[in-house]
Amino acid sequence: MCTLEKRGNVYILTLTGNDEHRLNPTLLDSIRSALRRLRSEPTSPSSVLITTAHGKFFSNGYDLSWARSTTSQSITSSRYMMMSSKLRGLVSDLISLPMPTIAAITGHASAAGMAFALCHDYVIMRRDRGFLYMSELDIGLVVPALFVALLECKIGSPKARRDVALTAAKLTAEMAVEKGIVDKVGGSAEETVEAAVRLGEEMFKRKWDGQVYAKNRMVVMGKVLDELGFDGTVEEENGKGIGSKL
Repeated sequence: MCTLEKRGNVYILTLTGNDEHRLNPTLLDSIRSALRRLRSEPTSPSSVLITTAHGKFFSNGYDLSWARSTTSQSITSSRYMMMSSKLRGLVSDLISLPMPTIAAITGHASAAGMAFALCHDYVIMRRDRGFLYMSELDIGLVVPALFVALLECKIGSPKARRDVALTAAKLTAEMAVEKGIVDKVGGSAEETVEAAVRLGEEMFKRKWDGQVYAKNRMVVMGKVLDELGFDGTVEEENGKGIGSKL
C-alpha cells in the first residue's frame, strides 16, 4: 500500500500502485505504520519527510465504496466513522512528526485526499496533471470541521477558502499557487518529487531540532488539533448526509 525509503538525507513515503489511493482503513493503517517506522529511525529527528504517490491520483479521498452497506448501498455510520477516526490519527501523527514534511502531489488530491496533503508543511504540485478539489459540495456531503480547520490554517485568503469549500473549485497547480495553497509548481511526476527532494535537502542543512520543530508546528496547527477530539457522524440513515464534525 505504501513504501518508505531514504534518499540522501530525506525520507520518501510513496503510496504505491495505480489506483485512486482511497483512504480506507487498510491504506490509513499502512501510512501510519510507515510513520511509526520513521520515528524509530536513529537519524530521523534531523531529516525531512516527503509524501507522494504513483499513478493519476495522490489520493481521491475516503473510500466511500468501502463505506457503503452491501445490502442498501448507503453509507454506513460505523464504517464512515472508522475512516474518520483513522484519518484523525494520521493527522495527529503528521502534526507531531519531529521533522518538516512535504507533499509532492503528482495527481489528483480530492476531499480527504486534499486534507491529507494540507497536513504537510509544504506542498509542491505537478503542473500538467491533477487538481486540488474539496468535492463534498458536488457529491452531497458536508465538509468536515477538521477539513475546515485545515483550510483556515493553510489558506490565508477568505475568498480562496470560499472557493475551495463553497464552490468546490478544481484547482490546477498554477491556480493553487495563486491562491497561496501550493508553494511551488513542478514539471513531470519525477521532476515534482525531485523538487521536493531539493527542498528537503535545503531544510536538512538547517539542522533543526525535530522535537522543537514538532512543538512549534503543534502551536501553529492548534485549531486543527482542537478538532481531533470529534468524530464523524451520519445525519441521515440513507447516507446522504455525512456530519461535519470529525
